[in-house]
Amino acid sequence: MTQMDYKYSLLGSTVDDYRKRPLVLQVDDTPMNLFAVLEVKRELPKRWTALGCFRKIRLYGFLFGMAVMFLIMASYILTGDKKGLLLTPSPYHFSSLVSPGPFTFNLSSVKDYAHIKLVVKSITSKVEFGSSRQLPELKALVKSDQHLFSVIPRKFLPGIKNPCWYEEYTRNSTSDPYRTNLYGRYSRRFRTVFQHLRSTFHGHLFHRNKKLYRMRCLPFFYIIGQPKCGTTDLYDRLRLHPDVKFTTFKEPHWWTRKRFGIIRLSEGFHDRYPVEDYLDLFDQAAYQIQGNLTANVSGSPSHPNIIIGEASASTMWDNNAWVYFYDNNTEGEPPFLIQDFIHALQPDARFIVMLRDPVERLYSDYLYFGIANKSAEDFHEKVSESLQLFEGCLTEYTMRSCVYNTTVNNAMPVRLQVGIYIVYLMDWLSVFSREQILVLRLEDHASNRKYTMHKVFDFLSLGSLTKEIESEITRNPASNTRRPADKNLGPMLPITKDILQDFYKPFNEKLAKVMRNDSFLWENNPKL
Repeated sequence: MTQMDYKYSLLGSTVDDYRKRPLVLQVDDTPMNLFAVLEVKRELPKRWTALGCFRKIRLYGFLFGMAVMFLIMASYILTGDKKGLLLTPSPYHFSSLVSPGPFTFNLSSVKDYAHIKLVVKSITSKVEFGSSRQLPELKALVKSDQHLFSVIPRKFLPGIKNPCWYEEYTRNSTSDPYRTNLYGRYSRRFRTVFQHLRSTFHGHLFHRNKKLYRMRCLPFFYIIGQPKCGTTDLYDRLRLHPDVKFTTFKEPHWWTRKRFGIIRLSEGFHDRYPVEDYLDLFDQAAYQIQGNLTANVSGSPSHPNIIIGEASASTMWDNNAWVYFYDNNTEGEPPFLIQDFIHALQPDARFIVMLRDPVERLYSDYLYFGIANKSAEDFHEKVSESLQLFEGCLTEYTMRSCVYNTTVNNAMPVRLQVGIYIVYLMDWLSVFSREQILVLRLEDHASNRKYTMHKVFDFLSLGSLTKEIESEITRNPASNTRRPADKNLGPMLPITKDILQDFYKPFNEKLAKVMRNDSFLWENNPKL
């Protein structure tokens, strides 16, 4: 069944936060495309009585009018501008929607264990790790975001560890520097922070040759993933180190979402956040690097060893916005990735990745983002639906294309793709050296926090700590653990776990090979 079999078609809205699920319909026992269409059929009865005819004409007229109004509104939404439905394909999206694979099944039969095993077998038979992707040229990156490259300099201040520079401040010296910042417009917590920064901003302006300059900084390191793998706990512990400063709040999501105008995926597109709004988030840390200008009139940073970190668990994997902004001339794969832009601006940046058993990660993700009616059975059903969607994609596209397929990612009721770590890691290693990326396991961190934190300190070349500070960093209880209500739901079903282990196995094997560490196979893991 093709899309042309139906007169009208609608795409579902985004499901990143699991508040909505993709619509799956079935007509006459024939499975329909999983990106769901609305089919309108009208059949007239053979015999009409006069009264019955009149009543049915009124009823059908009303229903027909409602259907026409609905279709007009839907057409308006689906053909509107980019502030419309997030899943509306861009002009550069694939020529046809991904159809379900050969193992289509009714949702009522999602517990058919043998059937789902066939779906997984079909998927794993198509897993291939080809040659490294073709890297974009610098001029292509600059052309795609000229403003970004006009704001960030090619060189940073010498003599300090963190990438910082002085930028001329051309506004009125009494104006509000944060008045137009979109983080402050859409977030109450950022408005509170900006209120504090506003009161100290002008005291940190550097005067030279009758001009005013402000210190600007980018992060020295990024915690880039993955969701539900312990990034919050790592962030909270690193914040306690006296030489480490972060953005005011965790997860600004600028590289992956805000710079494209995505605030919440369910809301479509808003105004794009300029890079200046992102840089404002580092002002507080920049002030600490800069120090007291009254005592240091030269403007030289007073604390050159302080480094800034940024922690957004979407940075490693979320390139879902690419299809709306970049031409698709790369056979369904993004022409640019987040890391391409970061590397062009910060070739010496460092990155920390925290991973966990992808099977357990997916269940934790489901419990955390699910809203209502959560259960092990519901999780099993959503896993089954997602596997079928992914398998359907693989009938038309490569494995890597499907991992980055925005339509598939938004349609899957659970985020299977986030646990395919090796695809993302290999793409990051295509632009950054292995020495610049530290990969940790949550299981190791949970069992020996002191060991993993020392690995992080060494990776960031941080100085030694007093026993008191080190004890405070390592002894604090874990952050962002599973909520009591979610714990009461118990573990996933054994058959679900078995299915997911089979699905992730070839990806874990490749990851263990690349990392030269069999612990990334996640065999016989202790329960977290």
